[in-house]
Amino acid sequence: MPTKIDFIGGNTKRCLMAMALPMIAAMFLNMMYNLVDSLWIGNLLGKTAYAALTNSTPIILILTSVAMGATNGVSILISQAIGAKDKKKAESLIATSFCVAVTFSLLVTILLEIFLPGILKALNTPAETYDMAYSYLAIYILGYLAVYLYLYFTAVLRSFGNSMFQAVAMLVSTILNAILNPIFIHFIGFHGAAIATLLSQMICLLFMLIYLKKKKLFTFKISAFNSNDALLLIQKAIPSVIQQSIPAISTTSLTALVSTYSVTAIAAYGVTGKLETILFYPAMALNMVLTTIIGQCAGGARYDRAKDYLKCALGYGRGLLVILSVLVVGFSKQLSGLFVRSSDVAVIVGTYFLIVSIGYVLNTVTNCYLGALNGMGKPSKSMFLMIFYYIVVRIPLAYLLSYLGFGLNGIWVAVLISHIVASLAAALTGTVFIRKKGSINA
Repeated sequence: MPTKIDFIGGNTKRCLMAMALPMIAAMFLNMMYNLVDSLWIGNLLGKTAYAALTNSTPIILILTSVAMGATNGVSILISQAIGAKDKKKAESLIATSFCVAVTFSLLVTILLEIFLPGILKALNTPAETYDMAYSYLAIYILGYLAVYLYLYFTAVLRSFGNSMFQAVAMLVSTILNAILNPIFIHFIGFHGAAIATLLSQMICLLFMLIYLKKKKLFTFKISAFNSNDALLLIQKAIPSVIQQSIPAISTTSLTALVSTYSVTAIAAYGVTGKLETILFYPAMALNMVLTTIIGQCAGGARYDRAKDYLKCALGYGRGLLVILSVLVVGFSKQLSGLFVRSSDVAVIVGTYFLIVSIGYVLNTVTNCYLGALNGMGKPSKSMFLMIFYYIVVRIPLAYLLSYLGFGLNGIWVAVLISHIVASLAAALTGTVFIRKKGSINA
């Protein structure tokens, strides 16, 4: 059961960079993949169509977050089995988790297709954007199985120390989406973008399956399915799913709140969401990378190595986010014009990033500690932290400040405050837990 990188015995900085750089590249390619729809729709179809895409985005974010959370939960257990050099356990986890992944993603697809109209109405989707949002999502949801399985296989590969292929697969998928989008939008209209996305997702999954068959990194045996492992996977996956989904739920709630202002406000909030991916994805990449690396360290009972990887990730992560934050905040109004050519939208976008600004560096600190907690097999701690500062702090505060008459700026201030609270709570919890585990295993 060979792994690509020796996380326990290798050089900390080199091992972290070997995993993190391809993962960050994959995240940025994923960002470009998601931006393609926005750029073509905003420029070819206008502000109303872009607002419809914004109304669709929260549901897409939740779907993606559920898949990322569940597969990250799988990665925790497989990484620990690999770190403990337990080949039989790793094979059982892979077979069992694959069966669970297929069943779950198909069930979600069916339920969403049935209840989509009610969900859109619950999100305060304006009448002028409802039909477009519905047509886009009805098509997009059909490809959920492909999205879920792609994320599942990349999580398994990360467990073995392979993050490079995710970057290659995303590059292929992004190029396909960029080529297909304008063609389908031109001939079919708004929901042509969803068809292009669906096709590129399916091709990306096919590319992944061909790679796995050729490399034979692990053996897949359906006979290795173990119902006990299924329960263990669910125990780890549920906190991870909730953890990953809560930011999307927050975005959904805030989108519903912003929708009470105007179509211009909705479009602007959609633009901020797209630009924020530049600042969020490196933090998410470090979270997932640390989950895998520290998972192997925990499996091998090397908590001293886990602490070294966390310190290294915090240092590199904060430095990178300072640079990216300066660029995005400084040029946010100009970048807004890439999506929607509207001075009113640009003003709202510029104000948003000016208020939130330092929050993105703090978000990176938060994600590093959450990744460390996940890797040590404690996704429930990360889950409760996420619930605290998103559900308890951000959403109520945003609604309160909006109600008190602070308008959109009040909502943006609530976002900043939640980032501050998040970093403090995660750092305190993570530091105490790592120190405790280290002393127990010393």
